[in-house]
Amino acid sequence: MKGKDLAASNYTARHLSVLEGLEAVRKRPGMYIGSTDSRGLMHCLWEIIDNSVDEALAGYGQSIQIILHRDGSVEVQDDGRGIPTDIEPRTGLSGLEVVFTKLHAGGKFGGGSYTASGGLHGVGASVVNALSSRLDVQVDRGSKTYQMSFRHGMPGRFDSGRTPKPEDTFTPAAEGAEALQIVGRAKRGVTGTRVRYWADPQIFTPDARFSYEDLVSRARQTSFLIPGLRIAIRDERRVPGTPGEFGPTKKFFNMMAALVSS
Repeated sequence: MKGKDLAASNYTARHLSVLEGLEAVRKRPGMYIGSTDSRGLMHCLWEIIDNSVDEALAGYGQSIQIILHRDGSVEVQDDGRGIPTDIEPRTGLSGLEVVFTKLHAGGKFGGGSYTASGGLHGVGASVVNALSSRLDVQVDRGSKTYQMSFRHGMPGRFDSGRTPKPEDTFTPAAEGAEALQIVGRAKRGVTGTRVRYWADPQIFTPDARFSYEDLVSRARQTSFLIPGLRIAIRDERRVPGTPGEFGPTKKFFNMMAALVSS
């Protein structure tokens, strides 16, 4: 038997890899975000920001705030409708858990939730979650504040003090158990979503950094395209060579206000 034929005969189904759920994202992150350097890091941030932008495009949000925390995490807040927290009937999971743990799930695949959207079209939040050492999300809906936390895409609970960290003790949610918590009350009529995550250093290169300049450029373009949308960027990192080198700095973008004042 020739070498090629021998190789073909030895190539059987046992050589095929079957990766389930978010395991595939962690195994081959470049397939989803292009690279694991600063470009890939920013790609993840765009995905979370785009979810908030899509709410504004749909007419349900007017403000987005992005915070670059000094501990390396990043936070995106909006005043949109808030990710659904009721049970999705096909999975038996809350809508929040579906969005952050299931690929190709979300309001961008049908049902009339969005007429236009950006990002990876339904996989963005779950991909970012899979590539994070910790991700916390809070949602204000129905006069309640809901919270869910994840490690490497797995839902559970962190035993955190006043300052949350990826190294905090983590307890995975039991099989079939609901990981969504009600942690407070929201003012009547107040809705929105807050996502804070720590990119996994096991995935991204040591020199991967969030680019303040790219973030400012993207915010300026977005505010121009969606008049009335207010975007705020707060940089608390004190990175040399940036406007926030000597202390926290904040920059606002609001094209409608600029047009009125001009």
